[in-house]
Amino acid sequence: MNSIYHRHSKVESMNLKTLECFLTLAQTASFTRTAERMHLTQPTISKMMQKLETEVGQPLLVRGRQGLGLTEAGQRMQQRAERMVIQWQHLQREMQALDRLEQGTLRLGLCPMVSPLAAPLLRRYLGEHPGVELALTEDGGYGCEKALLNDRLEISFTALPTTHQGEFEQQALVRYPLTVCLPPDHPLAAKSALGWADLTGEPVILYNEDFALAQWLTRLSQRQGVELEVVLRSGQWDFIGAMVGSGLGLAILPQPICDRLPTGQVVQRPLAPALDWAIGLIWRRDTPLSPAAQAFLTLAQSMMGAAARPA
Repeated sequence: MNSIYHRHSKVESMNLKTLECFLTLAQTASFTRTAERMHLTQPTISKMMQKLETEVGQPLLVRGRQGLGLTEAGQRMQQRAERMVIQWQHLQREMQALDRLEQGTLRLGLCPMVSPLAAPLLRRYLGEHPGVELALTEDGGYGCEKALLNDRLEISFTALPTTHQGEFEQQALVRYPLTVCLPPDHPLAAKSALGWADLTGEPVILYNEDFALAQWLTRLSQRQGVELEVVLRSGQWDFIGAMVGSGLGLAILPQPICDRLPTGQVVQRPLAPALDWAIGLIWRRDTPLSPAAQAFLTLAQSMMGAAARPA
C-alpha cells in the first residue's frame, strides 16, 4: 500500500513492506536476522533501506562501535512508522470484520407498505448478524429512489418497475395481486370483479404521491381513460383501510395488505384484468454492494422469494 504525499515533498511513495522491514531492522539491529524474519535476502533488505533513505532525504541507519543503530531521523521514522503499521493492521482487522459481517452498517430504504411483509426478513437478518447496525429510512418508493441517487441509502425496497430505470440494478422478490378494497355494503361489492370503468366517479383513497404504487396506479387508470377521484392520500396502509371501512371511499391495495385489515371492515374484489404488485430491492448500478447489503439481498431472495410462490 502506498502513502500519498504532497507533490513538492521529497517523499513520493513509501511501501508498507519497506516500513515493516525498517522496523524489524531497528529492532534486531541485524540485516541477517531481519532477512530471516521477513523471508527476504540481505541484498534485498539493503536495497529497500537505501531507497527509503533516498525517498526521505535523510540517512536513517548508522554503523558504529555498538553495531547497527538509528540516526535522529531514523528514530523519528521509527516512531511514525510504528503508528502507520499499527493503523494499517487495525484497518485490516476492520475490513476483515466487515467482510465477516461482525460489524458494519446496512443503510436500507423501506416503504411503509412493505414494512409488515419485510418484518420477518429483518428480524432474521439482525438475528444472524447482530454486529451489523441497521440504518432504516422509511419513505415512499420514489423517495427511496431519490435517497439512493443521493447516496443516503445503499439498497432499498420499492415497487417495480422503478421511475429511474437506467440508474439501478434490481432484484424482483415477490408479486401480489392488487385488489379493490371497499365497504361491505358498497353497491360494487355485489360484483365478483371490478374493472377500471367501475371506478369512474368513485371516491378513491390513495397512497401519497411519492409512493411508486400511487404513481403507477394513476398512470394505469389514465391509460384506461379513467381519472381517479382522489379524496384522501396517506402513507399508512392501516389508516387507509380504516377510512375505507368508514365509507369514505375505495382503495386499491396489494392483497396481503388487505388481508391484514380487520375482518368485516372491508371486502376485496379483484381487478379485471388482473394486476400484480411487484416488490424488489434496488441499488445503484455503478456502486457495488457492501458485504452487509449483499448478505441482505441473498437472504431476501431466499425468504421473500419462497413466500411469493402461490400455494
